[in-house]
Amino acid sequence: MLKNYTIPMKRILCALSLLLLITACDDGNLTVDVIDFSEVTANKCSTKDVIYKVKDGEMLFIEIPASAFPADVTPDGVPIQVAINSTNKVTYRKYDGDVSANNICPTVPDATPNLKEEWNATAGTIQITSTAVKSTNSTDNSTRITGYTYNIVFKNITFQKPTGPQVYETFVFGNYATTVSQLAFGFNHEVDKSACSNKVYDFSGGEVFTLDVADYDVLFASEVTTTPRTRLISATNKLSYRLYSGTITDDYFCAVTIPTTPTLSQQWDAVDGIEATSGIIEVNTTSLGSDFLHTIRLKKVTLKKGNSEFSLGDDYLFGTLITN
Repeated sequence: MLKNYTIPMKRILCALSLLLLITACDDGNLTVDVIDFSEVTANKCSTKDVIYKVKDGEMLFIEIPASAFPADVTPDGVPIQVAINSTNKVTYRKYDGDVSANNICPTVPDATPNLKEEWNATAGTIQITSTAVKSTNSTDNSTRITGYTYNIVFKNITFQKPTGPQVYETFVFGNYATTVSQLAFGFNHEVDKSACSNKVYDFSGGEVFTLDVADYDVLFASEVTTTPRTRLISATNKLSYRLYSGTITDDYFCAVTIPTTPTLSQQWDAVDGIEATSGIIEVNTTSLGSDFLHTIRLKKVTLKKGNSEFSLGDDYLFGTLITN
């Protein structure tokens, strides 16, 4: 009789062990939802600092100050890092119908479609990598910056869902693009020497192009040239483009104290030259009656501000200067 009971008991114990193993592998609470907006175009609200993506009845948006997206390039491997907190927010929403900018941008957003679910990010980092978008002139190989593209990735982000937290080690938000006004370079190329220094200027409204060389008297000597006089852009031979908030005159620079207005909004400085390769200042001098006409050209010069740069091209006419 003992033998008849032993066999069924082993079978019962095996069944109980299998049931316990299955139960241990299911925590009963973890629900992983997949959201992906990486291929959706990002837009920004015009009246507030919200960058959003919409896909049918889903929306993913970031509330972050515009200062997090500077008009500059980030160094390689050094993205902008913004901590997710009560100021810098990331939110996912799901609606019962197709959504649009009207559900997030207005002061009073549209009430329909109805919100079904919302996830709020409670931790993590927003990483932003910026690159310049440039146009190229194929004739002279000059470039101009037309905007910036910001690649946004969330790192170690925790979303608090109605069913509990969900964590992504890496979540790709995607690209957000901006445009910038191209620098006008509206010069007439008839330059003058400053009344108070050896700097050579070209003015146009709020734009100022300045050439400041160490040996002005040699480079602009009153002698006709048979071959161009050249200098490399360097710490002593400087070229700068400045953009101001209003019209500039020579008096602005000759004032003992620089006036408070107009204010400087942008400054681009030329990159140091390389012998026979780039960053070359070239001056040709011809006679003009009893005067001398100096034609100044810039060869393969690059202007830089912060980490952003653009090229003036293979051969840029800085202007002509008349001396006695």
